Amino acid sequence: MNSVESISKKIKEGFIGQRMIVLPPNIRKNVIKNGLINRFYLTDMGFYPHAVNHDRERKAGCHQNILLYCTEGKGVIQLPGTTVDLAPNTFFIIPKNVPHHYKSAQDDPWSIYWVHFTGEAADLLTARYYEHKTRMLSIPYDEKRIRDFEEIISLLESSFDEKELEIANIKLFNYISSFIYFKEINPAYQDDDVVSDSIAFMKRNLRQMFTLEQLARQQHLSVSQYSRLFKTKMGSSPNQYFSQLKIQQSCQYLYFSDRNIKEICAELGFQDPYYFSRLFKKLMGKSPASYKNQHKKS
Repeated sequence: MNSVESISKKIKEGFIGQRMIVLPPNIRKNVIKNGLINRFYLTDMGFYPHAVNHDRERKAGCHQNILLYCTEGKGVIQLPGTTVDLAPNTFFIIPKNVPHHYKSAQDDPWSIYWVHFTGEAADLLTARYYEHKTRMLSIPYDEKRIRDFEEIISLLESSFDEKELEIANIKLFNYISSFIYFKEINPAYQDDDVVSDSIAFMKRNLRQMFTLEQLARQQHLSVSQYSRLFKTKMGSSPNQYFSQLKIQQSCQYLYFSDRNIKEICAELGFQDPYYFSRLFKKLMGKSPASYKNQHKKS
């Protein structure tokens, strides 16, 4: 790594299941001459699973920017004046020429995907990363992200021809951008927790009846913002979804218990059995009594 300079014996011995690719010097010269990719290109990349004793220190830094993406275990990254604990589903980018020391935890060694990348556009992309208020960012695990990484490294393992180099580096630019701009590319991601929390709240309180204002207030949002986020993710309004949860639960009572309609209404917060029956028929296509009779026969 700088790419392979001063690699310790531990790294030379490697890790079971590891993958690594290093561009030879003559191939790097070809990349630098290629106007399509010479503003952003990788020098080496790899995957170290369960990297026991992985420990790298560069007192003068590295000539490339370094992406470290942890999927399992944990480790620590030390930069001048900064110490970062890297945990599963977090990543960090070390800028070029910055002294650093990173190592895997002894008790829970990390599994990391790493890339060394350089060029004018690479430096600009790293600068964008450092514009974030927090530089260590969490990112949800996505199997596609792993497949994309493996696809890039497989391209280079098969050939260093010009076309493969171009494809690999173009893909890598998009790959690293997907980390840095994740929240901008996926604006609903942060809102997923809001919607998930609200649904969990509904499921815990099926005996209650809530207004839209109460549901929004529970999530500390305005009614308009809460409604928009909920409908974007779930495809229905919060009240409609809450009613669906209640009707789904009523189906369980009708199927597995001997409770009558009045008892089920009381259990699910419906004060009017006729309203419950109309809502049930609207959602299930038949009355509660018909549903119960049908399943008793079956």
